[in-house]
Amino acid sequence: MSHGPIPALRNPVGVMLPRDLPVADVLPFARRAEELGFAELWVVEDLGFRGGVAQAAAVLAVTSRIRVGIGILPVGARNVAFAAMEIATMGEMFPGRVVAGVGHGMPSWMRDVGAWPASPLGLLEEYTDALRGLLRGETSNVDGRYVHLDGVGLEPPLPPAPPVLLGVRGPRSLAVAGRSADGVVLAEPAAPAYVRSAAGVVAEAAGEAVGDAESSGQRAEGPGPQSLVAYNFAVVDDDAAAARDAVRPLLAHVGDVDCAAHVAPLPFAGELAALREASGSVEAFVAALPDAWVDELALVGTPERVRARIDEIAEAGATSSVLIPVGMPTGRQDSSPVTMTDRSTGTPTGRDRIAALDALSRVL
Repeated sequence: MSHGPIPALRNPVGVMLPRDLPVADVLPFARRAEELGFAELWVVEDLGFRGGVAQAAAVLAVTSRIRVGIGILPVGARNVAFAAMEIATMGEMFPGRVVAGVGHGMPSWMRDVGAWPASPLGLLEEYTDALRGLLRGETSNVDGRYVHLDGVGLEPPLPPAPPVLLGVRGPRSLAVAGRSADGVVLAEPAAPAYVRSAAGVVAEAAGEAVGDAESSGQRAEGPGPQSLVAYNFAVVDDDAAAARDAVRPLLAHVGDVDCAAHVAPLPFAGELAALREASGSVEAFVAALPDAWVDELALVGTPERVRARIDEIAEAGATSSVLIPVGMPTGRQDSSPVTMTDRSTGTPTGRDRIAALDALSRVL
């Protein structure tokens, strides 16, 4: 029975390309995301998995409309001039469809490869300023603590500079984004309270940067309107309990120190910390998460419920929401999504994730 037209969502909705998707399914997944009407497709670069630039270029080449974001390239992993070359090349070949995300990278991974700097914030800001300058077509002379460029520039003609967003979490890094970047990518979980807090920090820092430049008589080259991309695990299912069960195991990390900035603005932050401390295992912790907390930490439930949550995140300051698909196990006869791996083999399948993608498109 028709209930009339579905109201438009406030913001674009994108989807994440799973890092462990079987290689034969990567391009079909990208094509399907575009066919279904998603506005954005985001690739990730996690240590030991696939490279972000290669994935982005591949999916750009087999699609025609969808914007492709890289979320994120660790700044300690690439010389900034060569990163600028890669990003500018994609921007030239696929104009208007590339969003470049950079960030610290996971500290443990960067330490594992000997690339964690003495001053992560210092590297991030130097790198971001240099990257944006190169993408604007400037000839750069930089002699910083980490970035060194001696008359380096990209050969014209250059495409319009792709936006550079910072994938960061805490207030000091968010302030760098406000001063130096075109916006931020907030990792999951990005609940409305965290989005609102992060957007406030970014806006304040951006305003201060413009004011400082004007007071010194300089032309402000800071970012324009800030983008804020919010990642969240998402399961669309008419059975809310099944949706929560599917996503619950993926919330194990919310009790970790790396997730502290995401949790701190939430009204149950203290209770969550106490629950994690009291739980004898990660499995016990996620099993004990109240339904209301799961509803806040992920996008779960009916299409109407998930759409409402996406709009709440937009009202909090996000300019786009990126849904992280949660797969279904091979051979399951019903449409209830479960975890991202097959319960019988522990192996995720492309068909599972594409089926989850189709389910997520019900919110569009």
